[in-house]
Amino acid sequence: MTFAERLACVRQQMNARGLDALIIPRADEYLGEYIPERNERLRWSSGFTGSAGIVIVLADRAAIFVDGRYTVQVRKQVPADLFEILHLVDTPHLAWMADQLEQGARVGYDPRTHPFSWYLEAKKIFAEAGLDFVGMDENLIDACWQDRPEATTHTAILMTESLTGSSSLEKRRMIAAAVVDKGAEAALVFAADSLAWLLNIRGQDVPCLPVVLGFGILHAGGRLQFFTDPLKIPSGFDDHVGEGVDVLPESAAEEAFAALAGKKVLADRATTNAWCLLGLRAAGAELIAQDDPVILPKACKNSAEIAGMQNAHLRDGLAMVRFLAWLDHEVHEGRLYSEGELADQLFEFRSAGDQFRGLSFDTISAAAGNAAMCHYNHLNFDATSYLEMDSVYLVDSGGQYLDGTTDVTRTIAIGNPGKEIRQRFTLVLKGHIALDQAMFPEGTNGTQLDVLARQFLWGEGLDYDHGTGHGVGTFLSVHEGPQRIGKQFNGYALQAGMVISNEPGFYKDNAYGIRCENLVVVREAEANHKDGPKMFRFEALTAVPFDTRLIETDLLSSEELAWINDYHSWVRQVHETHLGEKDRGWLERATRVIGAHA
Repeated sequence: MTFAERLACVRQQMNARGLDALIIPRADEYLGEYIPERNERLRWSSGFTGSAGIVIVLADRAAIFVDGRYTVQVRKQVPADLFEILHLVDTPHLAWMADQLEQGARVGYDPRTHPFSWYLEAKKIFAEAGLDFVGMDENLIDACWQDRPEATTHTAILMTESLTGSSSLEKRRMIAAAVVDKGAEAALVFAADSLAWLLNIRGQDVPCLPVVLGFGILHAGGRLQFFTDPLKIPSGFDDHVGEGVDVLPESAAEEAFAALAGKKVLADRATTNAWCLLGLRAAGAELIAQDDPVILPKACKNSAEIAGMQNAHLRDGLAMVRFLAWLDHEVHEGRLYSEGELADQLFEFRSAGDQFRGLSFDTISAAAGNAAMCHYNHLNFDATSYLEMDSVYLVDSGGQYLDGTTDVTRTIAIGNPGKEIRQRFTLVLKGHIALDQAMFPEGTNGTQLDVLARQFLWGEGLDYDHGTGHGVGTFLSVHEGPQRIGKQFNGYALQAGMVISNEPGFYKDNAYGIRCENLVVVREAEANHKDGPKMFRFEALTAVPFDTRLIETDLLSSEELAWINDYHSWVRQVHETHLGEKDRGWLERATRVIGAHA
C-alpha cells in the first residue's frame, strides 16, 4: 500500500466510527522508546522512523509533529503532499487540533498508546474547545495494516546477584515499603525497565532494550502480580525471584484492577498508559499520583552494578579503539566506505567482545552533511552515503553487555575538514571538559549544570537543539530517567551511582555534525570541606580517544590541555596491553601529548 492508500484506509475506519480526527503516536501499548516491529504504527502510516512524533489524521488532510532532533529527517522521509510538517514544541498538537476542528468534532485515540498525563491534558483542552474525546477499544491502524508482523516470544534472561548486587525479593520489599510510606497499599509498576530491574530479569522483546514487555502491581510486603506472556518465563524463575511473584496473562489485568476497589494505588501518570489508570479508576481504586517508585533506586547503581558498567565500558572501548584504528588505515589507503559498511564493521568489533548482547541503539553512522541530523540512521534512507574527504564522520553507538550498557560518540576527521570545523569541534570539546570537571553540591540537578557544556558555543552565538546528558541503565535502557542534563527543567538531584552522558554538540544543516560523548558515573568527591555541603563529581566510564586532529590547541587553556592529555593517558594505559602491534601503534599516536608540552 502507498501512504496515500494507507491514509485512505484509516479514514474509512474513522468514518465507520464517526470520527473527525485520529491521533497516532509513535508509542505503543508499553510506552517504551523502543518498540517491536509489529507496533511501529507511526512508521506504517507516515514513513517517519524517529523515536518521537505524532500524526493527526483529519477528514481531508494530515499533519505530523516532530521535535528539533528530527526537523531535517522528517522532510526526507514523510511525503509533503500528504502531511503538513509541524514542530512539536512550537506548534503543540493538542492546541493545533483544538484550533482546526469545529465544536462537536469527535477525536479518536487508543488509550493504550498514550500516557495518562497526556490523556488528562488532552481531555482538558478538548473539553474547552467543545470536542468529543473518544477512546477506542481497538487500534484503527491495526485494522488497515494487512501484513503486520506477528508477535514474537523470547524467553527471559535471569540475572545473577553478582551482577545485580541485590535480590529481587530485597528490591520488592524495599520498594513496597516506600510505597506504603507514601500512603498507598499498592503501586502500578508500568515501565518495562522498572519491572526488569525489580525482578532481576532481562528480555528480548524489543530491539536494543533488553526487557520483557508487561506491567506489574506491587503490593505491600513485596508481592508482585506480573502481567506478561507466561511463555516468556524460563524454568527456575520462581526460585530466582523468591516468594510472592504471580505471573499472569495481560488479559487478567482487569480482574486484578477490580480487586483493588477502595484501595489506594500509587501510579506514575507520565509512564503509565491511560488504559490502565482509567481501568483502575473505573474499578473504584483511589489513584495517588507519584513518580514510578522504582525509577530513582534503579538509577542509583550499587557497587556491583558500577563495577559491571566499568568492565563493560573497557571492553566496549577496546572495540572502539580497534574500529578507529582500522578506519584511519582504510582512509589513508584511499578506501572510503559507506555509512552502512562502517556501522557493520563496528558491530563486528563489538560482537567479538565477551558478554556482548547486541546494540544499545541503532548506530548513528553519519558522513559529512548527514551528521547534521543528530539522530540520523542510514537504514532509514534509500540513498547510500559514503565518507567524504575533507569533512568529518560522526559515529554514535553503543552496546548491550550482560554487565552493562554503553553509549559513546566520536567525531572523526576524514582528510582535512578545515578551520571552521576544527574551531567548532574545539568549542564543543571545551564544553565537554567543563562539564566533566564540574564539582557540585548535594541537591544539584542537571538543569543547573547544562550551561557548563554550552557556554563556549553560546559565546560564539551558537547552540545545539538537544539535551546534554541522559541517564543510562545497567544492561537496560540507554535512555534512563530520572536524571538528565539539559535546558528543560529536571527536578531530580544528581546522586552517587547515577550514570549519565556528557554529549554537547554542534550541527550545521547539510554540512556537518559534531558531538563529543562519554558516559560518566556520579561519585562523592574526596575534597569535601568540613565547613561546606557534601560535594559530587563525575568519573569517566568511556575509554575512547578523541580525535586530536580536530582540536585547535590555541583555543584550549592549560587546564583543558591537561585534561585531554590525562584522559588519553588513561585510555592508553587500559587498552595497550590488549592490542596487537599495529593497533597499539595507532593508539599511541592517537593519545600522544598535545599542546605546549607536546
